[in-house]
Amino acid sequence: MKQLSADFWSGLALGGLGVTIIVQARGWEYLGSDGPGPGFFPLWYGVAMVGLSALLVAFSFMKSETIDWHGAGRALGAWAALAAAIAALKLAGFVICFAALTFFVVAVMYRRPLVVAAITAVACAGAFYLVFPLALGVKLP
Repeated sequence: MKQLSADFWSGLALGGLGVTIIVQARGWEYLGSDGPGPGFFPLWYGVAMVGLSALLVAFSFMKSETIDWHGAGRALGAWAALAAAIAALKLAGFVICFAALTFFVVAVMYRRPLVVAAITAVACAGAFYLVFPLALGVKLP
């Protein structure tokens, strides 16, 4: 029996996420009197995810490869860092969580020096703060 590839398992996971998005979006207004409602974009995003993940699963059977566990661990580490940043949003706020996530990605995932990671994190978080709350008047979570 052929060993299933990382693309197969990723396709299944993304397909499940797409189905979840579609189910949630169907509960929201699709079209309103002013045009597309809050369910319009998520519904089509979910449909695209399901379709593309089905292609990923189908194409995974056409090639033979072994799972790169080192790469998979790095990808899961990035997902875990994103989940931690999202979980900490209410406690620390967007700017701090975004800076911490950026620092992690630059320092750990891209293996850049800590000074470079810190400068990048502060610059990116500062740019978000300057653009959204200050320039546009949009409150960040």
